[in-house]
Amino acid sequence: MYCVKKIKDDLYWVGGTDRRLALFENAFPIPKGISYNSYLLIDEKTVLFDTVDHSISGQFFENLKHALEGRELNYLVVNHMEPDHCATLGELVKEHPELKIVCNQKTVPLLKQFFEFPVEDKLVLVKEGDSLSTGRHNLTFFMAAMVHWPEVMVTYDTEDKILFSADAFGTFGAMNGNLYADEVNFETEWLSEARRYYTNIVGKFGAQVQSLLKKVSGLEVALLCPLHGPVWRKNIGWFVDKYQKWSSYAPEGPAVMLAYGSIYGHTENMVNVLASCLAEEGIQNIKVYDVSATHSSYLVSEAFRCSHLVLASVTYNGGLFGSMEQLLLELKAHNLQNRTVALMENGSWGLIAAKKMEEILSSMKNITLVDTKVSVKSSLKEAEGQQIRELAQQLAASIKEQG
Repeated sequence: MYCVKKIKDDLYWVGGTDRRLALFENAFPIPKGISYNSYLLIDEKTVLFDTVDHSISGQFFENLKHALEGRELNYLVVNHMEPDHCATLGELVKEHPELKIVCNQKTVPLLKQFFEFPVEDKLVLVKEGDSLSTGRHNLTFFMAAMVHWPEVMVTYDTEDKILFSADAFGTFGAMNGNLYADEVNFETEWLSEARRYYTNIVGKFGAQVQSLLKKVSGLEVALLCPLHGPVWRKNIGWFVDKYQKWSSYAPEGPAVMLAYGSIYGHTENMVNVLASCLAEEGIQNIKVYDVSATHSSYLVSEAFRCSHLVLASVTYNGGLFGSMEQLLLELKAHNLQNRTVALMENGSWGLIAAKKMEEILSSMKNITLVDTKVSVKSSLKEAEGQQIRELAQQLAASIKEQG
């Protein structure tokens, strides 16, 4: 049975949702599932914007058949060649041998690497600023390299002011009947997954995202159609502002994330005491995470959200606790910068965790280390408790200053 959503009289959502997949890209937990968006334009020429993952191919082809109502499929616009959006492309070519593939030059080698049909016979190559008329509609293409693959582009429908934005403005999470962001409470139910999607999938490429935002800033956008998650038709500027902050590595506001690696609970206790002291200093936006129990994708997302980080690690095997080291390397890999960071360490002998954390942080951009560093041997005593109170005061003053 088909499940097609009418967006406009001549534009349809023909994608689908997967709630069975446990890990997106076999790396990121998606307990709320994932959607794969594909859009069909019915004009003098028919145009499909991207395809979907193999996991929902059955639903996709039923949707497409229903929406086409027996018409030929003239064009497939490939905004992004990643398999979660192009896995069914080969099958689509077999189903619709008449179609032409609209893409840029960087897409061509990827098409040939993934598929074996005669690619050259199908191509309509476009470059920055090129347009394609489909009848009533005129499509203009903007290159968006490394958002987040090198071949990515976005497509703008000048007639109805629609931006087909590829992976930009996407989010983790399955669609639950509602297609539009204004039909759900996006800020409370979706924003955290949108942030986690951006920071982990695209976050490294902030400069490239900034470039894309500048390119499209002069466009009137009435509809924003990403490849994952809800379609935007209201309050688009609010979501664009989030992308401005994330891609410029600016925190969303004054907040502190405390992440700890603890074996027997003593380092965890240090962090709990600090969190309590911060609350006594009037700080409200405090989040505490056990790095062993929380997937790093959630921690990367929180690090992008928060203005201040506290990293607390036990010394392990003469170095950093493994999960803490992984977190730091993930933050570095995703290009996190412009943060204030405080360090806490614990160890029964050979205290070295803070030094190891500093080594990684020193290779990152614009990281400000708080002067006070708390070092504990085995368990927290009153003397170290006073250090924690001093650290809380320093952090609170910095947080309030940025607020």
